[in-house]
Amino acid sequence: MNSLYQRMVGAAYLGLLALATITLTGCGTTPHTFAAAEPAGTASPSGATLPPGSTPVSAPPLGAPADVGSSTNRQGPDWVSPGNRITITFSGIPNPPPKHEEKVREDGCISPPFLGRPVMAAGQTIGKLQEELQNLYVPDYYTRALTVTLTREELWFFVGGEVRNPNRYIYSGELTVLKAIQTAGGFTEYARRGKVQVTRANGHKEKPVDCGKAIKNPRLDLPIFPGDQVYVDRRPI
Repeated sequence: MNSLYQRMVGAAYLGLLALATITLTGCGTTPHTFAAAEPAGTASPSGATLPPGSTPVSAPPLGAPADVGSSTNRQGPDWVSPGNRITITFSGIPNPPPKHEEKVREDGCISPPFLGRPVMAAGQTIGKLQEELQNLYVPDYYTRALTVTLTREELWFFVGGEVRNPNRYIYSGELTVLKAIQTAGGFTEYARRGKVQVTRANGHKEKPVDCGKAIKNPRLDLPIFPGDQVYVDRRPI
């Protein structure tokens, strides 16, 4: 009887000891941690944070193509992109400001003269950006006689390998792999048509295009953008 009583007391003691251990362990649990807050500043569309006081005059319009950093440049021929070289000219008044040439920075901004702060250029069409610059200069800085004109260097795409006229060509509108090859005079008799390589302007290589299948299924015909390279390899003999 005494032995049974001792076993019952021992079991109760072990249960209390286990409960105390669980309680102490729970108190020592590390509380949840939260990510540190982002530092104050203005984020540009490309993700870069501009320093205080350098807020761009404008941001890209809603619905503008995503730009920059993706594997493909999905902007049309009229859109301004980082890396584009633009020229701003002034006319219509005596002694107008000198011509200003500048490359669009990686954050998408340019710094036109006299405004004192950057202007967001990437994600806008050439016409829209020109209109915005006109409104920024007139009438705050110059009389209404001033005319602001914006131009951009020509955009190119490249076709090489087994095509009849390998070269660079002016990018003037929507383009696909098949149209690019057609622009270059078509395939040579040695072309490997089932494995055409597309290299984007940022160096990204797309999955090779089978042009025979792309003729039958246009969804397989990749779009080509400014700065892209289309290369047609030589087929094995």
